[in-house]
Amino acid sequence: MNRVDTGQYDEKLNLITPAGYERLVAELRQLADVERPRLVDEVHQAALQGDRSENAEYIYGKKRLREIDKRMGFLKRRLDAAKVIDPARQSGDRVLFGALVELEDEDGTVKTWQIVGEDEADPGKKKISWKSPVGRAVMRRQAGDSVTILTPGGPRDMVILSVNYPG
Repeated sequence: MNRVDTGQYDEKLNLITPAGYERLVAELRQLADVERPRLVDEVHQAALQGDRSENAEYIYGKKRLREIDKRMGFLKRRLDAAKVIDPARQSGDRVLFGALVELEDEDGTVKTWQIVGEDEADPGKKKISWKSPVGRAVMRRQAGDSVTILTPGGPRDMVILSVNYPG
């Protein structure tokens, strides 16, 4: 959980906050320790009922098991590739991973976003990925800088009003 001073991150990295990492670990544990064992038992019970080719419970259960196994594999790969960066350990006036960035657009609308990892991005909660158009545009910039963000509706000019780090 060391501070990354430069703010230049390899695109292949799976940057994530400690809270985001814990959410992925919790989801993996839930799937591995609760959902998958329960489903294995349900499939076993369905198999005991006889002809599996026409047994909807068995067929659906096997399909759901494949989905859970696929999700567990995905989560394991994301966790293995994760580089955890604690925003509370970041500081300064430059936008680095985990920063809370206050932006003002051309219309005078002010929005605050936290720059987070892809697995924890949630625009409804004001969290955007560092790989998103806004995230890319503001990385390594500082308060007072103007940025142009390429949106589906065309380029938008914004000004960074402030940069803070939670914690």
